[in-house]
Amino acid sequence: MSRPPHSPPPATVAADARTKRLTLLACILGSTIVMVDGSVVNVALPHISKDLGGGLAGQQWTSNAYLLTLGSLLMVAGSLGDVFGERRIFLLGVAGFGVTSLICAAAPSIGVLIAGRALQGASGALLTPAALAVIVATFDEDDRNRAIGSWTAWGGIGAAIGPLLGGWLVDAASWQWVFLINVPLVLLTLWIIVLAIPAAGERGERRLDLVGAALCATGLAGLTFGLIQQPLAGWGSLSVVGPLAGGALVFAVFLLYERRAREPMLPLDLFRRRNFAVGNVETLVMYAGLALVFFYLTIYLQQVAGFDALKAGLAGLPVTILMLLLASRFGALADRIGPRLFMGAGPVVSGVGLLLLLRLDRDVSYLGDVLPAMVVFGIGLCITVAPLTATVLADADAHNAGAASGVNNAIARVAGLIGIAAVGVVVASSFSSGVADRLEGRPLSPAGRAVVADARDAPLSRPDVSGLPAAEARAIDDAAVASSTHSFHLGMGVSAGLLLLGGALGAAGIRNPRRLVRASECAGGQLVGQPCDAAHPERGAAEPASA
Repeated sequence: MSRPPHSPPPATVAADARTKRLTLLACILGSTIVMVDGSVVNVALPHISKDLGGGLAGQQWTSNAYLLTLGSLLMVAGSLGDVFGERRIFLLGVAGFGVTSLICAAAPSIGVLIAGRALQGASGALLTPAALAVIVATFDEDDRNRAIGSWTAWGGIGAAIGPLLGGWLVDAASWQWVFLINVPLVLLTLWIIVLAIPAAGERGERRLDLVGAALCATGLAGLTFGLIQQPLAGWGSLSVVGPLAGGALVFAVFLLYERRAREPMLPLDLFRRRNFAVGNVETLVMYAGLALVFFYLTIYLQQVAGFDALKAGLAGLPVTILMLLLASRFGALADRIGPRLFMGAGPVVSGVGLLLLLRLDRDVSYLGDVLPAMVVFGIGLCITVAPLTATVLADADAHNAGAASGVNNAIARVAGLIGIAAVGVVVASSFSSGVADRLEGRPLSPAGRAVVADARDAPLSRPDVSGLPAAEARAIDDAAVASSTHSFHLGMGVSAGLLLLGGALGAAGIRNPRRLVRASECAGGQLVGQPCDAAHPERGAAEPASA
C-alpha cells in the first residue's frame, strides 16, 4: 500500500556525531570515485588504444559509453532509492563500481572495455543520487547544508585531480591502474557503509514504475547520445538529429505516462512546488554555462596561449581549493538566513569572474590574468552550489528524495552537454568566419590555402605554419590567434550571461522560509530542516508553532 502524498515520511535516523562523520566520509568517497573516473580515463586513452586497438572510435567510446549510461540512468536510479532504500542502492552502486573497475582493468579487447565502461556508468548512476539522499536522511537542519557543501567540494576535487592522477598512474605503472586504483577506495567505502550507515528507514512499500523507468531511460539515452555525438558529427548528421528527436519524443511520452501512473517514478507534482521548479531551472541554466568555462578555458590556454597540459589543468585549482574551504561555510550560512540571497548573488559573482577572462589575449599571464578571474569565479560557486542543491531537495517529500536528487543530477549533466553542443556551433562559426575575414584579399600560396582550410575546422587553435614563407606564416598565425581569442571571449561572454540569468532566477523565484515549525509537522521540513511553508508554499502562512 502506497503512502498518502503528505503523510509523515520515514523517520530520519537520529545520528550521533560519529555516525554523521562516517556517513559523510562514505558519501564523499563514493561520489569522488565517480568524479575521478569521469576524467582520469581520458589521459590513458592513447595507451589503451595502443594495447587494445580500436583506433579513434575506440577511444571515443571508451569515454562516451560511461557518459551515456551515467546520463541516461540518473533519474531512474534516483527513484530506485525511494523504492528500495537509499542505503541499499548506495551500497549496490559502490559495489558495482568496484566490480566493473576490475572488468575494465582485465579487458582483453576494446569491446569488453567499452562494455565495462558502460556498466561503470550505470553503477555511477546508482551511486550518485543515492549518496546525496543518504546525506539528506542523516543530517539534521543545523548542519545539512554544510554537509552538502563538503560533499560537493570533494567531488570537485576528484574531477580536478583525475587527469593528474591518471597521468601519474600511466607513467608509473600502466593504463590498467586507472581502473584498479578504484578497488581499494571501493572496499573502504563499503566497509564504512556497513559500519556506519544505519539500515533503518529502508523503503519497500512502493512499487517500481517499470514502464516509466524504461521510457525515462530510453528518452534520456537518446538525448544524451545525440548531444555526445554532436561535436563529432555536427548538427546536420542523422546520427545526431535522429537520437535527439527520438529521445525527445520518448521523454515526452514518459511525462504523459507519469501524469496518469498510479505510482509514478517521477511525481510531476514536485514541479508545482516553487523552489523545486525554480531551483532546477537555475541548475539547467548555470550548469550549461559552467561546462563551457572549463571546456573552452583549458583548450584556449593550451592551444593558443601556449600553456602545457599540467599548467592548463592547474588553472582550475583555485576553484577547487575555494570549494573545499568555503562551500560548507556558505551552506551553513544559508541554513541560518535562507537560500535566496546565495542563489541570487552567487551566480552573479561567478559571472563577474568570467567577465574578467575577457582580458585574455595571446600573451596570457597566469598570475595577472587567469588567477584573479578564477578566484572570483570560484567564490561565486562556493556561495551558490550547496544552497542550490539543498533548496531543490527541501521542496521534495522525504519518500521522493531519491527521485528529486536524480532529477537534479540529470539536469546538471544534460545541461553541460547542451551548453557545449549549442554554444560550440556559435564559437566554431565565429572562428571560421573570423579567419576568413582577417585573410580576405591577401594572396596565399597553395600550401597556405590548405593550412587555412584545415585551421577553419579547428576552433581555438593555432595552425601548423611550418614550411610556409615567413610573412605568410605570420599572417595566418595572427589571423588564427585573433579569431581564437575573439571566439573564446564570445564563449566566456555567453557563459557569464547564463550565470547572470541563473542569479536573476534565484533572486526572483526562490522563497525563503517565513516561519519555523517542528520538523515533525512538515514532510519537507523533516527532509532537510526547512520550514513547512518553504517546502509547501501552497499551504500559505500559518500561526507560529509553539515551542
